[in-house]
Amino acid sequence: MKQPVQKRTLETRARLVAAAKGLVAAQGYAALRVEDVVAKAGVAKGTFFAHFPDKDALMDLLIGAEIDRHLDAIADLPAPRDVDEFVTVLMPLLRFMTCERYVFDVILRHSGAALAEEIGPIATTFVRQAEVVAAWLDQGPFRRDVSPDLLAEGVQAFATQAMALHFCALHNAVPLDQRLRPYLSAWLQPGI
Repeated sequence: MKQPVQKRTLETRARLVAAAKGLVAAQGYAALRVEDVVAKAGVAKGTFFAHFPDKDALMDLLIGAEIDRHLDAIADLPAPRDVDEFVTVLMPLLRFMTCERYVFDVILRHSGAALAEEIGPIATTFVRQAEVVAAWLDQGPFRRDVSPDLLAEGVQAFATQAMALHFCALHNAVPLDQRLRPYLSAWLQPGI
Protein backbone atom coordinates (compact mmCIF):
# COMPACT_ATOMS: atom_id res chain seq x y z
CA MET A 1 0.00 0.00 0.00
CA LYS A 2 1.30 3.41 -0.95
CA GLN A 3 2.04 5.76 1.97
CA PRO A 4 0.25 9.12 1.95
CA VAL A 5 2.47 12.08 1.16
CA GLN A 6 3.37 13.95 4.31
CA LYS A 7 2.28 17.56 4.71
CA ARG A 8 5.91 18.66 5.15
CA THR A 9 6.88 17.01 1.86
CA LEU A 10 4.10 18.86 0.04
CA GLU A 11 5.10 22.14 1.67
CA THR A 12 8.76 21.66 0.69
CA ARG A 13 7.82 20.90 -2.91
CA ALA A 14 5.57 23.97 -2.97
CA ARG A 15 8.47 26.11 -1.67
CA LEU A 16 10.76 24.77 -4.40
CA VAL A 17 8.16 25.48 -7.09
CA ALA A 18 7.43 28.97 -5.71
CA ALA A 19 11.16 29.75 -5.56
CA ALA A 20 11.61 28.57 -9.15
CA LYS A 21 8.62 30.65 -10.34
CA GLY A 22 10.06 33.74 -8.67
CA LEU A 23 13.46 33.19 -10.26
CA VAL A 24 11.94 32.59 -13.69
CA ALA A 25 9.92 35.79 -13.38
CA ALA A 26 13.10 37.69 -12.54
CA GLN A 27 15.59 36.16 -14.97
CA GLY A 28 13.85 33.79 -17.39
CA TYR A 29 13.77 30.04 -17.77
CA ALA A 30 17.19 29.47 -19.33
CA ALA A 31 19.00 31.26 -16.49
CA LEU A 32 17.36 29.15 -13.78
CA ARG A 33 19.89 27.14 -11.80
CA VAL A 34 19.12 24.44 -9.25
CA GLU A 35 21.56 26.11 -6.84
CA ASP A 36 19.53 29.32 -6.95
CA VAL A 37 16.23 27.47 -6.45
CA VAL A 38 17.43 25.65 -3.33
CA ALA A 39 19.00 28.79 -1.91
CA LYS A 40 15.79 30.77 -2.39
CA ALA A 41 13.66 27.92 -1.01
CA GLY A 42 15.99 27.49 1.96
CA VAL A 43 16.61 23.78 1.44
CA ALA A 44 19.60 21.57 0.66
CA LYS A 45 20.41 20.57 -2.91
CA GLY A 46 19.66 16.95 -2.07
CA THR A 47 16.13 18.00 -1.12
CA PHE A 48 15.62 19.34 -4.64
CA PHE A 49 16.61 15.97 -6.10
CA ALA A 50 14.29 14.17 -3.70
CA HIS A 51 11.43 16.05 -5.38
CA PHE A 52 12.68 16.33 -8.98
CA PRO A 53 15.04 13.94 -10.77
CA ASP A 54 16.63 16.88 -12.57
CA LYS A 55 16.11 20.49 -13.64
CA ASP A 56 14.20 19.34 -16.73
CA ALA A 57 11.52 17.73 -14.54
CA LEU A 58 11.00 21.05 -12.76
CA MET A 59 10.87 22.83 -16.13
CA ASP A 60 8.30 20.31 -17.36
CA LEU A 61 6.12 21.26 -14.39
CA LEU A 62 6.61 25.04 -14.69
CA ILE A 63 6.26 25.26 -18.47
CA GLY A 64 3.36 22.80 -18.50
CA ALA A 65 1.53 24.95 -15.94
CA GLU A 66 2.06 28.06 -18.07
CA ILE A 67 0.81 26.29 -21.20
CA ASP A 68 -2.23 25.18 -19.20
CA ARG A 69 -2.83 28.77 -18.12
CA HIS A 70 -2.91 29.80 -21.78
CA LEU A 71 -5.18 26.88 -22.65
CA ASP A 72 -7.55 27.91 -19.84
CA ALA A 73 -7.76 31.35 -21.42
CA ILE A 74 -8.59 30.04 -24.90
CA ALA A 75 -10.69 26.97 -24.05
CA ASP A 76 -13.81 28.98 -23.28
CA LEU A 77 -13.57 31.23 -26.31
CA PRO A 78 -16.04 30.70 -29.12
CA ALA A 79 -14.82 28.70 -32.08
CA PRO A 80 -12.82 30.85 -34.51
CA ARG A 81 -14.81 31.77 -37.61
CA ASP A 82 -11.88 31.77 -40.02
CA VAL A 83 -8.16 31.09 -40.25
CA ASP A 84 -7.19 34.67 -39.34
CA GLU A 85 -9.18 34.46 -36.12
CA PHE A 86 -7.78 30.97 -35.48
CA VAL A 87 -4.21 32.27 -35.69
CA THR A 88 -5.02 35.32 -33.55
CA VAL A 89 -6.48 33.14 -30.79
CA LEU A 90 -3.47 30.77 -30.81
CA MET A 91 -0.78 33.48 -30.82
CA PRO A 92 -0.55 34.17 -27.05
CA LEU A 93 0.09 30.46 -26.47
CA LEU A 94 2.62 30.24 -29.31
CA ARG A 95 4.38 33.41 -28.15
CA PHE A 96 4.86 31.84 -24.74
CA MET A 97 6.10 28.60 -26.29
CA THR A 98 8.72 30.62 -28.21
CA CYS A 99 9.54 33.19 -25.51
CA GLU A 100 12.98 31.58 -25.16
CA ARG A 101 14.79 29.00 -27.25
CA TYR A 102 15.30 27.02 -24.05
CA VAL A 103 11.53 26.90 -23.40
CA PHE A 104 10.85 25.64 -26.92
CA ASP A 105 13.58 22.99 -26.55
CA VAL A 106 12.09 21.76 -23.26
CA ILE A 107 8.63 21.66 -24.83
CA LEU A 108 9.92 19.54 -27.72
CA ARG A 109 11.68 17.13 -25.37
CA HIS A 110 8.61 16.71 -23.16
CA SER A 111 5.78 16.96 -25.72
CA GLY A 112 5.54 13.24 -26.21
CA ALA A 113 7.01 13.54 -29.71
CA ALA A 114 10.41 12.47 -28.42
CA LEU A 115 10.94 9.26 -26.51
CA ALA A 116 9.71 9.90 -22.99
CA GLU A 117 9.45 7.35 -20.26
CA GLU A 118 6.48 8.96 -18.58
CA ILE A 119 3.75 11.39 -19.47
CA GLY A 120 4.41 14.71 -17.79
CA PRO A 121 2.70 18.08 -17.63
CA ILE A 122 3.86 19.30 -21.06
CA ALA A 123 2.76 16.11 -22.84
CA THR A 124 -0.60 16.39 -21.12
CA THR A 125 -1.01 19.94 -22.43
CA PHE A 126 -0.47 18.72 -25.98
CA VAL A 127 -3.39 16.32 -25.56
CA ARG A 128 -5.51 19.11 -24.09
CA GLN A 129 -4.53 21.54 -26.84
CA ALA A 130 -5.60 19.02 -29.48
CA GLU A 131 -8.95 18.57 -27.72
CA VAL A 132 -9.58 22.33 -27.59
CA VAL A 133 -8.65 22.78 -31.24
CA ALA A 134 -10.69 19.74 -32.35
CA ALA A 135 -13.77 21.16 -30.59
CA TRP A 136 -13.29 24.46 -32.43
CA LEU A 137 -12.87 22.69 -35.74
CA ASP A 138 -16.02 20.68 -35.17
CA GLN A 139 -17.98 23.92 -34.71
CA GLY A 140 -16.32 26.16 -37.25
CA PRO A 141 -16.53 26.56 -41.02
CA PHE A 142 -13.50 24.40 -41.71
CA ARG A 143 -13.07 21.39 -43.93
CA ARG A 144 -15.24 18.38 -43.17
CA ASP A 145 -13.53 15.70 -45.26
CA VAL A 146 -11.07 15.02 -42.43
CA SER A 147 -11.95 14.37 -38.79
CA PRO A 148 -11.57 17.28 -36.34
CA ASP A 149 -9.07 15.20 -34.35
CA LEU A 150 -6.80 14.72 -37.36
CA LEU A 151 -7.18 18.39 -38.31
CA ALA A 152 -6.20 19.36 -34.74
CA GLU A 153 -3.07 17.20 -34.94
CA GLY A 154 -2.22 18.95 -38.21
CA VAL A 155 -2.67 22.34 -36.56
CA GLN A 156 -0.21 21.25 -33.85
CA ALA A 157 2.25 20.01 -36.46
CA PHE A 158 2.09 23.24 -38.44
CA ALA A 159 2.35 25.33 -35.27
CA THR A 160 5.43 23.35 -34.24
CA GLN A 161 6.95 23.87 -37.68
CA ALA A 162 6.25 27.61 -37.55
CA MET A 163 7.78 27.83 -34.06
CA ALA A 164 10.85 25.87 -35.12
CA LEU A 165 11.40 28.20 -38.09
CA HIS A 166 11.08 31.13 -35.67
CA PHE A 167 14.45 29.98 -34.27
CA CYS A 168 16.03 29.16 -37.63
CA ALA A 169 18.68 31.61 -38.84
CA LEU A 170 17.58 31.10 -42.45
CA HIS A 171 13.84 31.57 -41.87
CA ASN A 172 13.33 33.75 -38.80
CA ALA A 173 12.58 36.98 -40.67
CA VAL A 174 8.92 36.00 -41.12
CA PRO A 175 6.81 36.70 -38.02
CA LEU A 176 5.30 33.63 -36.40
CA ASP A 177 1.68 34.53 -37.18
CA GLN A 178 2.51 35.22 -40.83
CA ARG A 179 4.34 31.89 -41.04
CA LEU A 180 1.42 29.97 -39.51
CA ARG A 181 -1.43 31.59 -41.46
CA PRO A 182 -0.65 30.04 -44.91
CA TYR A 183 -0.12 26.61 -43.36
CA LEU A 184 -3.49 26.71 -41.63
CA SER A 185 -5.21 28.19 -44.68
CA ALA A 186 -4.03 25.29 -46.79
CA TRP A 187 -4.84 22.71 -44.10
CA LEU A 188 -8.18 23.93 -42.74
CA GLN A 189 -10.08 25.53 -45.58
CA PRO A 190 -12.57 23.41 -47.51
CA GLY A 191 -11.42 22.12 -50.89
CA ILE A 192 -10.09 24.86 -53.06
